[in-house]
Order: sequence, then structure tokens, then C-alpha cells
Amino acid sequence: MPINADFGYQKAEQEYLNADSTEKKIAALKKMMTLAPSHKSAESLQKQLKNRLAKLKGLKEKEEKQRKSSGGKNKFSIKKEGAATIAIVGVPNSGKSTLLNKLTNAGAKVADYEFTTTKPEVGIMNFSGIKLQVIEMPAIVKKFNETENGMALIGLIRTADLIVMIKKNPEDIRLIEGELRENEVGKRILVVERADELEDVKEMAWKALELIRVYTKQPGKKPDFPPVALKKGANVQGLAEYVHKDFTKKFKYARIWGSAKFPGQVVGLNYKLADEDKVELHSQ
Repeated sequence: MPINADFGYQKAEQEYLNADSTEKKIAALKKMMTLAPSHKSAESLQKQLKNRLAKLKGLKEKEEKQRKSSGGKNKFSIKKEGAATIAIVGVPNSGKSTLLNKLTNAGAKVADYEFTTTKPEVGIMNFSGIKLQVIEMPAIVKKFNETENGMALIGLIRTADLIVMIKKNPEDIRLIEGELRENEVGKRILVVERADELEDVKEMAWKALELIRVYTKQPGKKPDFPPVALKKGANVQGLAEYVHKDFTKKFKYARIWGSAKFPGQVVGLNYKLADEDKVELHSQ
């Protein structure tokens, strides 16, 4: 039975991009190598994949070495909270702690000298009632993976859904992008200026996360608060499953306010939701 190599390869590549650990990246990359075209014109791609695999194996060795030096455990283990996780990165003294405090009221230490942040600092940002976890990372420097906790911190950055990079100057941005690329961190990146307004940063981060806010409501009542955060492109079925895993079995119809053609439009499970939709779910 012929295999659709193109579709399989793209799926493996997406797994690779979404992988939050070096082990998962290696596994996905090996799958990509298996599914990649093998004809002569694809030799360059195969070579790139082999080089990337060699780099990842080198990174894994560094991870294991640093892990052994810290007693065999990941030094920075942070439980994920909220609808998504955002990592703030920047060069020394770029304003990371100030941004974290503005976004979350975390109370991180702020000082004029470099390397004030020596470990990840965590806070929760409230966006229209939706909680988003924000982690401020220690400053990124050249050859970051060779610093004492570099690989553990890179592993933490990989778990983020979005990287917010503070722009101090173009040279620093190139340095950070280079370090992320060198360590196979392929997450979405939002570049912000230190002078950007707080609400603008929140709005830009929300859009970059590609999430939507959906409000559930009871018949004849105002929409419930807080809203539910769903991935962009989610449909009514996704919302129903969020409310209860067995809800779709008893689903009858839904009524939509917001993106609907008219207020209270009756729709089925496949209806695609939009940001700030209000939804009434009706069961049998």
C-alpha cells in the first residue's frame, strides 16, 4: 500500500516543531528522515536532517552532563498553569523583570546591574479573565548552552507556547535568535520594544498565541465569566468536549452570538467558533 510521504513528512515535521524535549525532537526527526523523499534531488534535504540529528545528539549529551552535575534531576521544573505558557527572553539588563512585573504583578527583582535574574521567575497574566502563565528566563548570552544551567533553561523555553523577546537593539535580537536556532528551539516569537504599552503587549501576545475566547451561557442569562480559551479554528464540538468529555453524546444543538449570521443562530458541532463568541449548548 503506497504511503503519502508528503503528508506523513509534514506531520512528523510538525511533531518536531512542537516537541518540548530533545528526546521528542530526536524521535520526530528520525521519523522525518524515514519519510523524506529518497531520490537524488532530495539528497540535500537528507544531509540537512542528518546534520540536525547530529546536533541534537550533541545537545542531549550536554543535557545529560548538566543533569548529572545537579544530582540527576532537571534543576528547573515548573508546572504548567493557565491556558498557555509564555517565556520572556532577552539579553542582560533588557527589562525582562520589569515586563514580567507589569504583566503579572509577580514582584520579580529589578536592578540596574546585569544578571539580576538568576533563575526562572513565574507569574500569571490575566487577559479578559483567561489566565496565562508567564516565565521570565535568565539573560541569554553567547554560547548559552555551555553556561551552568543553559540546557535546563533551554528545555524550559521549549515547553512555552510563545516566546516574547525584548528588543534592546538589533544586535541583541540576532544573538538571541542565533542561540535559539543553535539549540533547535522553534517556537513562535513575538518581539516587543521596552517602550511598548502594556495593553498592546498583552493584545499582541494573545494574537500570537492563536487562541480564542469563547463565553458559554445559560438560556435567558448573561454569558458566564471567565471565558474558555480554545485554539484558533476550534468548533462547537471542541467547546462541548471542554465542558464535559461526554457532552457530545447528548448534544442537540448550539446557539451562537457573535460570529453568527444573526443573534442566536442554531448551529451544529462542526460550526467554527470565533474570538469572543457567546455559545448556548443544548442537550437532549
